[in-house]
Amino acid sequence: MLTSVLFDLDGTLLDTAEDFMAIILSMRQDRGLPPTDALRIRDRVSDGSVGMLSCAFDMLPSAPGFDALREEFLQRYDQALAVHTQPFAGMPVLLDWLDEQGLPWGVVTNKLSRFSVPLMAAMGLSERCHSLICPDQVSHSKPHPEPLLKACVEMGVNPADSVYVGDHLRDILAGRAAGMPTIAALYGYIPPGEDPSQWQATHSVKSPAELRPWLEQRLLQEVPHV
Repeated sequence: MLTSVLFDLDGTLLDTAEDFMAIILSMRQDRGLPPTDALRIRDRVSDGSVGMLSCAFDMLPSAPGFDALREEFLQRYDQALAVHTQPFAGMPVLLDWLDEQGLPWGVVTNKLSRFSVPLMAAMGLSERCHSLICPDQVSHSKPHPEPLLKACVEMGVNPADSVYVGDHLRDILAGRAAGMPTIAALYGYIPPGEDPSQWQATHSVKSPAELRPWLEQRLLQEVPHV
């Protein structure tokens, strides 16, 4: 059966990279540093603020001043988390279709509630999202299956009857550990040199539009033969 769909947030449901890039470039400018290649930052979005800042400022997380740099970044992001962010092309149509089919969908992310909740609200998705699970709501974050299993409990669905879509190996590992089919979002923030074909996902898509036919096929397989 297919009874629900779960998405990762950054790089899967929403294209958030431009807001991160804008903040980091502004921080570099304030320090008299030249612009850095924005694509380098985009490639590290899945590694969170630590990964992006380490790359953008050529600093190790253990370096003096890194914690203050990260806190400044987070404070700036608090104030500008939905300036450029948009759902990926084709995602609004897909979500409309899920709603029309009566298939509840949710989000499981390693992004803190501090940012995820207002971001979903700013995108107009809060009322439509049946579950939003963030790392501060669980004991273990992805790739542990706990967040996915918690989402399934909230939505009242069997994990095996749901599917998890994500753009990082940890998403696929979490989904598999939860006993769910998994979809690798190849359109997301996949670093150069990473090979998603090695993730052992159930399926992969190059755009949100490619996900619908796969979901439709799963639904058709459930129609009993007369």
